[in-house]
Amino acid sequence: MELIYLLFILTLSVFLGFALISRVPPLLHTPLMSEANAICGIIIIGALIAAGADANSTLTIILGTSAVALAAFNVVGGYLVTERMLKMFKKKDIK
Repeated sequence: MELIYLLFILTLSVFLGFALISRVPPLLHTPLMSEANAICGIIIIGALIAAGADANSTLTIILGTSAVALAAFNVVGGYLVTERMLKMFKKKDIK
């Protein structure tokens, strides 16, 4: 695919993502973040497939490994933030 089409798709997805997230009420940000973490799990699978597609290319292996590492970091960080946000909604025990 040509570079101009890829840039068009990237620009369109950025504007669409910004428009969607800005219209979600703050109460629903936690479920939205959890869903985004699940999507990052799919990105990890795609990055593993991309990294293993051409085992002879060093650039492919480096890019695939970087994608797996960044997506894993995003998933772990997202779940930690989601857990922290969910703790804010729990009632505290009064002793």
